[in-house]
Formats: sequence, structure tokens, C-alpha cells
Amino acid sequence: MDSDSKPGFIERLTSLLLREPEDREQLIAILHAAYGRNLMDADALTIIEGALAASDTRVVDVMIPRAQMDVIDIDDPMSEILPFVIEAAHSRFPVIDGDRDNVLGILLAKDLLRLHTEENFDLRDWLRPAVFIPESKRLNVLLREFRVSRNHMAIVVNEYGGVAGLVTIEDVLEQIVGDIEDEYDFDEAHDNIRLDSAGRYRVKARTEIEDFNTAFTTTFSDEEFDTVGGLILRHLGRVPKRNEVMEIDGVRFQVLRADSRRLYTLLVDPPRRPLPTAHAPD
Repeated sequence: MDSDSKPGFIERLTSLLLREPEDREQLIAILHAAYGRNLMDADALTIIEGALAASDTRVVDVMIPRAQMDVIDIDDPMSEILPFVIEAAHSRFPVIDGDRDNVLGILLAKDLLRLHTEENFDLRDWLRPAVFIPESKRLNVLLREFRVSRNHMAIVVNEYGGVAGLVTIEDVLEQIVGDIEDEYDFDEAHDNIRLDSAGRYRVKARTEIEDFNTAFTTTFSDEEFDTVGGLILRHLGRVPKRNEVMEIDGVRFQVLRADSRRLYTLLVDPPRRPLPTAHAPD
């Protein structure tokens, strides 16, 4: 058959969509049928599903909670700010005035490259305006606002006006396209388990159970699953949400990075196990 007579991708997908789906579930079913017929690859299907889900996802579901925000106090000296910025490795930092509810603005890490001397340094002169959004804002709306305003970070406030957390454009995009890694991301590092400055461990979900058991002296079985992510999914029976906390056999897990389809990174506390009970001799 002449190659010119073969229908292209758009034509084949259009013919499949002519069923006129009546709701989102039917549309997703048709998209999965298109994937099953090799009309689109898995990445394209994931992105389309993520884009559809973004209109139903609220900022509060993906934000970095207030307690986990890396912030700079307006009164911090430059001798403390620079090491903190280097260690945290973020591109933007909320600047507060003593209280996390009092966000004065946003400091861009790249602006510090223009700093030649600490003399007469006033952090207020370097701040960019902070954008405040409600917890209920939908991700698709926020993404559009980010694009129009060219902002990459917003401070999330609750119904009482207090700071609930922050959200970045990367957080939004990851809900659509999946995890985005960069050269500073823990997920990009070669090691699967890393101790942070707070004495807790960052663990990749793909860490093998055997390696996890060795690191934490645990005894999780690897007969039904190979990775820590598989352990979590089996325990919950679903993909957990960001910041969700669970305890399995004395080990406390907190989800650091996850989207609607995959689990990426966990925060792990060392296992709390009781001391062995002494037995009287027979």
C-alpha cells in the first residue's frame, strides 16, 4: 500500500474520538484505547491525563507545607544567608520578618551573585514581590497565572490569612508531566539513601528492599515487592499523596515527592524498636 494512503496520527486519533465522549471517564477510556492501539506512547498518555487532573487538583494538595519551607529571616546576616542558600540549593527563598506568617518578599539566589561586599548590605533592597494565593486555587488556573506573570513561586495562605505553605511552577508541572529532575535534585543523585541536616533520611522509592534493610537494620520481606516504593504501595493499596505519613513495623515514612501515578522520594525516621525482653533460663 502506498505510504501516502495511510492515515496519519491525527487522522487515526480523530477517528477514535468521533465517539463523542460524554464525560471525562469516557474520554480517558478512549485515550487508553488509543494507547492500546499504539496511537500514542505512554508519556503522551501520562501528560494528557495529568493535564486533565490539574483542573481538579487544588494547590493545598501539592504545596510544600509551612513547616518544611526553607525561609530566610530579614535580620539574618549575610554570613548565615550564603551557607544556607548553598546548602538548600533552591533558586528562590521566601524572606520573613521573624514570623512565617509575615512574608516580606522573595529572594532569588542568583541575585546574590551580584553581591561584592557585605558592607551596607540591606536584604530588603534585594527582595522581589511575593505572590499570595488561596489553598483552594486549582492547578490549571495557577499555571496560567504563573505563565502570564512570569512568577515561579507563590505563597499559599489559608482562610485565616496565615501562611499554609508555598508552591512553585515545578510543583505544578510535575503533576502534569511527572517528576522533573535537575542537577541539584536528590532524585538525580547516585545514592539512594541520604542523611539530611535534621537527622532524617531521604530515601528514593526505587531503593531495593535489601539495601533498605541493610541501612536501617529492618527485616522487610522482598518476596512480594523489590523496592521501598512497592512496600508503601502494598501497605496503602494506592499511590500516596505528598506529605502523607505512615508507619510500618516501627519505621515512620513521610512522602516527599509523588504525583498521581508514581512515588518518588520518602523521608524516613530511624526505626523505633523496643529493647529485647530478657528471658529467664529454662
